[in-house]
Amino acid sequence: MAWNEPGGGKDPWSNPRGRGKPPNIDDALERLKERFGGGGGMGNAGGAKGILAIIGIVLVGWLISGIYIIDEGQRGIVLTFGKYTSTAGPGPHWRPPYPIADVITVNVDQYRDRELSMSVLTNDENIVEVDLASQFTVGDPVSFLFNVRDPNNTLQDVMQSATREVIGSSRMDYVLTDGRVQIVDAVRARMQELLDSYQTGLNVRSVNLQDVQPPEPVQPAFEDAIRAREDEQRYINEALAYANQVVPRARGDAAQILEQAKGYKARVVNRAQGEAARFDALLESYRIAPSIIRERMYIETLGEIYAKGNKIIVDPANANNILNLPVGVRGGIVGDPDSRDSAPLAVPSLMSGQSFGSDTGTPVDNNRSGLRTRGSE
Repeated sequence: MAWNEPGGGKDPWSNPRGRGKPPNIDDALERLKERFGGGGGMGNAGGAKGILAIIGIVLVGWLISGIYIIDEGQRGIVLTFGKYTSTAGPGPHWRPPYPIADVITVNVDQYRDRELSMSVLTNDENIVEVDLASQFTVGDPVSFLFNVRDPNNTLQDVMQSATREVIGSSRMDYVLTDGRVQIVDAVRARMQELLDSYQTGLNVRSVNLQDVQPPEPVQPAFEDAIRAREDEQRYINEALAYANQVVPRARGDAAQILEQAKGYKARVVNRAQGEAARFDALLESYRIAPSIIRERMYIETLGEIYAKGNKIIVDPANANNILNLPVGVRGGIVGDPDSRDSAPLAVPSLMSGQSFGSDTGTPVDNNRSGLRTRGSE
């Protein structure tokens, strides 16, 4: 039954022990005092010790609350009465408990991503659409917390400023084709310069030029220009490949010709030296016996001359019965058997009393001198 229902006579504020009287505050304090040490004298001293123990326990708990742990990859920024005092590395640390000191943790290994899409005017007054992405880390947590009010907006502004500055000083063809790598490096360096000048404590880790395109109405024309440049580069590569094939072959041929020329030179020089040495030796012999050497030279010269001729000279006064024909005579042709311009062999008529011997062609008479030579002078 509820206390306010009739017939119960119950009062929630009534004291069951005091027959409905409200509790006395003095009595409650007295009972608390007795619990911690009883009445006067020694009781008061015991109560003071109890209060001190409570205060000590509270104080120890408050001091223990100053222990904190910094995880790996983070830094703890310790603030004493709101002012920076120190930076704590990974591991357990202690600082004066709140509200005296406070710790703010900053993750210095975390990569922070930012993306940017905008239209940029190039140096040759053309417009390109640029999609850029970059990654940052915190290098100085103190500067990151206290020198920049809004790091995200600062990063956005720095990316825009660096991109407009670099691309704005380049031509559109260079931005769209060969200059992407150089532009990315320049944008990254310029962003780092701006962040350092603002003392943001941020480090630029990477910059990626995801896409750069001309405005949509002029894209077909630029695609044709890009294809033409690709064809040009292909032709250049083919020409270089052909040159790499031809030039080594030409160098090999040139080296071969040089070696042949050197061999010919050595052969001619050696022959000339041999002829000179032979002439010197012949000269010594000529000085000893001039007539013999002249006759020998004359006979050797005639032998060389008649060996190349296609005529046969027969001395009618010779008593030989056998006519010796040269080996090269075939079908009436004297000299080279393959020669077609040689005249037929003209054999003079035999005089009376002359005849040919056997088919072997061996002369009967031992006197084989059919030529007359000059006598010694």
